[in-house]
Amino acid sequence: MKNIIITGTSRGIGYELALQFANTGHQVLAISRKTPQELIEHPNIACLSVDLSKESELILIENFLSSTWKKVDAIVHNAGALLLKPFENTSLQDFENIYKVNVFGVANLTQIALPYLQRGSHVVTISSMGGIQGSMKFAGLAAYSSSKGAVITLSELLAEEYKERGIAFNVLALGSVQTEMLAEAFPGYQAPITATQMADYIYNFTLTGHQFYNGKVLQVSSTTP
Repeated sequence: MKNIIITGTSRGIGYELALQFANTGHQVLAISRKTPQELIEHPNIACLSVDLSKESELILIENFLSSTWKKVDAIVHNAGALLLKPFENTSLQDFENIYKVNVFGVANLTQIALPYLQRGSHVVTISSMGGIQGSMKFAGLAAYSSSKGAVITLSELLAEEYKERGIAFNVLALGSVQTEMLAEAFPGYQAPITATQMADYIYNFTLTGHQFYNGKVLQVSSTTP
């Protein structure tokens, strides 16, 4: 059984993923600003209420790892912030807020976990098709999609930097999944994939994907968006 860190577990894919890992016997550290009661009550889930955009709160994660787990087998960087606003109205503060969660949060958490990652560990970053160069783009998502592109490059760089330690870094660039975030970005649009279905895919990829991939970006999308 493995120790798995999952971010963005308050709803959607992260919530379903935390339960799937925990229900199959793995130990889960669920990180989100809001913590659902079902996760709190699960014997295989430890919950931390942390805002990844606030560096001062990350010490809670470091304290947990140093005192409780000692090792991390996988991280799923699932937390994400979305902004739907015309570019001309998007302020520098708007960009900073999105990047603090979608990019800096990923970087900071990875740095904290590095001492506990070992050969065979797998770091999976959930990105978006909007961050893929050459993919269809949508108006109003300048901050969000550019941040998802940045985190793709970050993962590729980390895969190269830590390949000698045997730590794999991969990205899943998701298409449309029926989540609250999708409804915010595309009101009225119905995605063909549910959060539970996507969580099932990510679950299997997290446990086995590092055997086949490192430094890769897999496009997980059957539709546009």
